[in-house]
Amino acid sequence: MYSRRRRRYFVLMGVCIALFVSAWAFVRLWSVPAAIGMCVVAMVIPPIAAMIANARGPDDRWWDDPPGDPKSGDPKSDEWWDELDGRKKPK
Repeated sequence: MYSRRRRRYFVLMGVCIALFVSAWAFVRLWSVPAAIGMCVVAMVIPPIAAMIANARGPDDRWWDDPPGDPKSGDPKSDEWWDELDGRKKPK
């Protein structure tokens, strides 16, 4: 999941850079308003890319360390979260 979000982020940022560079390298020769419009679109992409890169899926345990992790702390807490997540049947 992390690699998918990272890939989407880099694709969006690549589009952003391509829009900005092409706007002032090529498009401005034909139309300055179109180049400015492309830069406005490129300006909106980075915040959207950051939101996509930081969005968590429904299966991501962002509030707790993953179970089985040596740093996870309390095994009782891990059992409780697994039960809440539906990964383990209640006793």
